[in-house]
Amino acid sequence: MPQGVLVFAELREGIVKKASLEATSEGYRIAKQLGEELSVLLIGSSIKQLPSKLFPYGACKVHLADHPLLEQYSSEGYSEIAYNLIKDKDPSIVLFPATAMGRDIAPRLAARLKVGLASDCTALQLDEEKRLECRRPVYSGKAFALVNLTSTPQMATLRPNIFNAEELKEPPKGEVIELSVELKPESIRAKVIDLIKPEQEVPDLSEAIVIVSGGRGMKNGENFELLESLASTLQGAVGASRAAVDAGWVDHQIQVGQTGKVVSPQLYIACGISGAIQHLAGMSSSKYIIAINKDPEAPVFKVADFGIVGDLFEVIPCLTEALQKLSKA
Repeated sequence: MPQGVLVFAELREGIVKKASLEATSEGYRIAKQLGEELSVLLIGSSIKQLPSKLFPYGACKVHLADHPLLEQYSSEGYSEIAYNLIKDKDPSIVLFPATAMGRDIAPRLAARLKVGLASDCTALQLDEEKRLECRRPVYSGKAFALVNLTSTPQMATLRPNIFNAEELKEPPKGEVIELSVELKPESIRAKVIDLIKPEQEVPDLSEAIVIVSGGRGMKNGENFELLESLASTLQGAVGASRAAVDAGWVDHQIQVGQTGKVVSPQLYIACGISGAIQHLAGMSSSKYIIAINKDPEAPVFKVADFGIVGDLFEVIPCLTEALQKLSKA
């Protein structure tokens, strides 16, 4: 009989992603309600020191797949490890962070296991039959659907920055189980040859607590320096609408929206963004939204918690200056 909760933990450059800690915490909460055990799958190379990072968040067991061929993520290599573990341990629930890696591997595994998958979930709960019930946005975030998973294992990806990553006061002792990895170079057809990083470090928007985004109203790329100053003051990151990206003002990596990144920060400041439904789909789950636009009829004001009708080139410098004074006080 299937039993236990398994979480796939994502690594980037030898660091456990915050979204993975959130998924681990939520997995522990669900496992506790079921009276079952939480396990975590950790895949990479030279990572034997990392399982200790997961025990404080409720992991009872960490299955460790450590192999040189797993240093860089590959769909084939990682999905093969995860598939074999799921078939061997037969968990009732498998959770993934809804990051680029999680969104790639989860549907591959669901198809291979011939089970359903609830993607980009913003809440999880158990129904009367102790089956997983997932809340996820539909119709570009205009509504939410409650999805009941009838197949086993029940699989879901969790939207970053929605679930709390909470360290336990009395975490389990934890056990590390090293997996036997039998991979040959020819079994991984797509290989990472080189990683080319941007000249300036681009923060991960999916994990940012504060995001300051600019749209067509910024007029040009140079004006994004205003947003960078405000974001820096708030210890946040800079985002952009598709219009700003398509105009070539900023890099696609910071695009927020249906065709960009879906984000859920504590604070989202939309500057010169009208609020097309494609953009709202990527940020409407933010805890607080502030809109700055000179058009009082802009659709973005309908989803904003606070709105400022005015010229952003006057408002943003004043706002930045006021916040800087507050931080020094």
